[in-house]
Amino acid sequence: MEANDYQRLALRTEAPGRERDDRLLNAALGLSGEAGEVADTLKKWAFHGHPLDETALRNELGDVLWYVALAADALGLTLEEIMEANIAKLRRRYPEGFSRERSLERSE
Repeated sequence: MEANDYQRLALRTEAPGRERDDRLLNAALGLSGEAGEVADTLKKWAFHGHPLDETALRNELGDVLWYVALAADALGLTLEEIMEANIAKLRRRYPEGFSRERSLERSE
């Protein structure tokens, strides 16, 4: 599936009629909550002796992606535009791939 197709299909399930600012706030709060659920699943695995629940992680990461799609759309952006900008930033930051030295010397 292509990123922009995902965004279009996922946002079919968005509650209609919200203004831009409400959509951004919903996205930010939703991202925080879903990222917390990812972290909680990993915490239970790492520190509580639970087996790693990869199905739960996949589902929670999907929820994270839904809120990213919402935030992007509220800003008038596509997921593809966000992905391309992020890769451009990473190429500037780490032109030869990650290095500890470049990470320590990073200015942005």
